[in-house]
Amino acid sequence: MNDSTGARRTGKRTLPSRHVLEGPERAPHRSYLYAMGLTEDDLRRPFVGVVTTWNEAAPCNIALARQAQAAKLGVKASGGTPREFTTITVTDGIAMGHEGMKSSLISREVIADSIELTVRGHCYDALVGLAGCDKALPGVMMAMLRLNIPSVFMYGGTILPGRFQGRDVTVLDVFEGVGAHANKRMSAEDLKQLEMAACPTMGACGGQFTANTMACVSEAIGLALPGSAGAPAAYQNRDTFAERSGRAVMELLRAGIRPRDIVTRKALENAAVVVAATGGSTNAGLHLPAMANEAGVRFALDDVCEVFRRTPYIADLKPAGKYTAKDLYDIGGIPVVMKVLLDAGFLHGDCLTVSGKTIKENLKGVKFPTNQDVVYLPSKPISPTGGVVGLKGNLAPEGGIVKIAGLKKLTFSGPARVFDCEEDAFCAVVEGKYRPGDVIVIRYEGPRGGPGMREMLSTTAAIYGQGMGEKVALITDGRFSGATRGFCVGHIGPEAAVGGPIALLKDGDIITLDAKKGVLAVDLSEAELAKRRKSWKPREIDFGSGALWKYAQGVGAAYLGALTHPGTKAEKRAYADI
Repeated sequence: MNDSTGARRTGKRTLPSRHVLEGPERAPHRSYLYAMGLTEDDLRRPFVGVVTTWNEAAPCNIALARQAQAAKLGVKASGGTPREFTTITVTDGIAMGHEGMKSSLISREVIADSIELTVRGHCYDALVGLAGCDKALPGVMMAMLRLNIPSVFMYGGTILPGRFQGRDVTVLDVFEGVGAHANKRMSAEDLKQLEMAACPTMGACGGQFTANTMACVSEAIGLALPGSAGAPAAYQNRDTFAERSGRAVMELLRAGIRPRDIVTRKALENAAVVVAATGGSTNAGLHLPAMANEAGVRFALDDVCEVFRRTPYIADLKPAGKYTAKDLYDIGGIPVVMKVLLDAGFLHGDCLTVSGKTIKENLKGVKFPTNQDVVYLPSKPISPTGGVVGLKGNLAPEGGIVKIAGLKKLTFSGPARVFDCEEDAFCAVVEGKYRPGDVIVIRYEGPRGGPGMREMLSTTAAIYGQGMGEKVALITDGRFSGATRGFCVGHIGPEAAVGGPIALLKDGDIITLDAKKGVLAVDLSEAELAKRRKSWKPREIDFGSGALWKYAQGVGAAYLGALTHPGTKAEKRAYADI
């Protein structure tokens, strides 16, 4: 690209900001900007939104305001005018285990929608987005793909591990401690000491839970600079990556490279490979289809799971393994994982990234460290199948998803113990009202039925804390935290609220889970299921107004990403082309 071409692409004649900054009729608009100290020279430059999900709700987001200032410096140094704004985020660790979790997945849509509306309303030309907690990462990336203006994503960073009784701990240990305490396997004083120690700094949950999984996705899919996802939030070098992200978005603007040029079918496959190889969160099976919808690519749960099936599990990360996200960063981070996968033929190396280079070019100088056991070579994996797999059968015609990383048994069969909400299941678990061999069923917690498709970490962690993690299974039309471990199948579809087979189950029905064959089935004939279906009646949700009611009216099936709009395939014109 020559300089004159770059100048034309950053000139106001072709950029969205011309609609609010050019001509005598926009004098009132410009007066607002002068009121904030901007100069005429600032107004001649491209306007770059710098959005964060900063708040004081949880440590996941607390560093983002600082990082945004560094990103703005990078934008300004490279010829842009940065305009900072914020959006919401719901932190799952605090929303978990009560009605607040209904807000979590819905927040992903609100984040994407609010960024879209802010950018559209003010006609920004490019976007740098920083996010720290689970749903914020996909929400910000979805907005970038929807708007299709040059964009760079950056993760706010992981928390440092805590230390308790001589070992590294994360918030998962606290959730499991609740179960251990209820079962008299942990004293109240030890639980108190554990909760005080588990989260020592700013940053998102420290294992390969949803935030760190989606951080890996941001690099693997090409929307984040290589290496930017790994450093803990407390490390000052995150500011360097933020500043570089600000500079990079200006280079993308000059080059005319947009998010949908980057997020292709092959890029989505790369993201799924990295999720499987690291034993990542099952929530990726929900977020990747939603991101694909914004990119105009169909990449449903079946497609995600097909990639999972052919990918080896090579990173020994919590919750299934030994190590935290910081340990992965210390041996080279996500680029090390991607490099060995690329060399072994599991990644598409020709995919473009926000660096302006391909995956293969980005990874050219990365060396695999041999004096460590955090990441294994694909030729000698922890297991030959990815850490996450899909299941289907007469109980889940649209599929379900389970994290098998760390599981000793990949098959399970037992009688159903049925609950119509998470609270009832949690109480039964805490009170010990279940037996070894049971398959605990939590239904009416899907996207529409919840509404909001709650995560079940409080319940699954309590089971594990009671020492029953390998002795029971749990299935739901809701979701699981990335921190969940055990034989737990989520995203079962069709969900109970629309009459899926999970709605027809009764206590004692024999359910079989087989992660080797990819099967989830109930031992009932089609005739019996049909008979039960005739007597099934839909349930009313508990909300008659507000955001949760509104979400329930239009949200789609989990296997497609729990979508709330048709996506790019129905788009008449991209915002970037206004």
